[in-house]
Amino acid sequence: MNESPSPLKKLVNSNLYARYSGILSLSNISLFLIDITGDILLELIPSPEFCRQICIEQQNKVCCEYRDRFDKNYEGRFVCQYGLQNILLPIKVNGEILGYVGGMQVYSQDTEYKKYMIDVQSLKNEKNLELEFIAKSIAALRTVELNKIQIHEQICHHIANNISLDLSESATSVDSNVARLSIEKEILEKKIIDLEAKNMSLVINPHFLFNTLNCIARIAYFEQSHTTEELIYCLSDLLRYNLKQEDQLHTIASEIDNIEKYLYIQKVRFKSRLEYTIDVPEKIRSYRIPNMVLQPIVENALIHGITPKRDGGKINIYAEKLKDTIVISIADNGNGFPKEVLDKIQNAENKSGLGFRSTDGRLKQYYGECYGLDIVKSDYSGSTITITIPTQPSGGVGDECGSNCRG
Repeated sequence: MNESPSPLKKLVNSNLYARYSGILSLSNISLFLIDITGDILLELIPSPEFCRQICIEQQNKVCCEYRDRFDKNYEGRFVCQYGLQNILLPIKVNGEILGYVGGMQVYSQDTEYKKYMIDVQSLKNEKNLELEFIAKSIAALRTVELNKIQIHEQICHHIANNISLDLSESATSVDSNVARLSIEKEILEKKIIDLEAKNMSLVINPHFLFNTLNCIARIAYFEQSHTTEELIYCLSDLLRYNLKQEDQLHTIASEIDNIEKYLYIQKVRFKSRLEYTIDVPEKIRSYRIPNMVLQPIVENALIHGITPKRDGGKINIYAEKLKDTIVISIADNGNGFPKEVLDKIQNAENKSGLGFRSTDGRLKQYYGECYGLDIVKSDYSGSTITITIPTQPSGGVGDECGSNCRG
């Protein structure tokens, strides 16, 4: 007589992948479901070839690194013998473990060196595999930035908790729906933020644009129009940086370099009507921040602060480290934001304020709800806007903030 499938297997058979396809699109790092015997029930995101062919001793079962942790009630991240970051999260119902969410199987920047210490010859002898295959599978192992590992970890927690809710006899259908809606809300928010960021990009072919600008710059050089030449190169660098919409953080130094080029161009335009200073200590410049978060703020300072004043004004950009946070301030001595502009920024339904809200949303996406953009001052003496980020990256959307929470 056949045994009836476990509740977790039943859930897997109910098209589980389709249910989580939205949140899985936020990551491309391995993630799978395991039952209490070590069987891999479902690979939501496939494991790398190295793990499937070299580490796993039996087909469709997890390696001993995972099984050894079953009896220890392990929960969280761990580093395997080859230096790969892994995760194991129990799926619990009424205190009983019915299975696990596992995965990750990537190098962090701290453990990447172990990739080059793997004894290929020993693996060849032990696994009876070709050296070429082993070398290629090792080369294919990825190194992933810490913030992306933390975001993937949060996705794993979401799925483990949500499956536990689905399987729990005590959880009501309302509880399960609320949990799923919360995840779907986060997915939609991220997609909206990404779309808003991509809308800043140019539709024109970038290679054509850069080649044309460089051609014009060379003509300006031969005509000894050195200011024009410098302007064109600055514009080219600005556009190239603007088009870097990949999902990764850039150094504050690169953001500041971009702003310096932007302000150089504006200085040529405004002449003596624009003065600016940038004071960002070297010890802060190595920290990372999403690209294109400063330029929209500086641009607004020019439009609403400097342009309306007959004699122009000054923009000051400065940064400081306060305990576990970094605060970057953009201040101008203009007339402040007009009331209608402030209303547009604060009104979520008004598209005119998308630039500020998109920047704030991107910062919150990377660092958590406690961080982001603040208009700390806007009156007749000028405006000051701050960007607050942590010195250590958080796990992404929805993180709870600790003692560093503003306000």
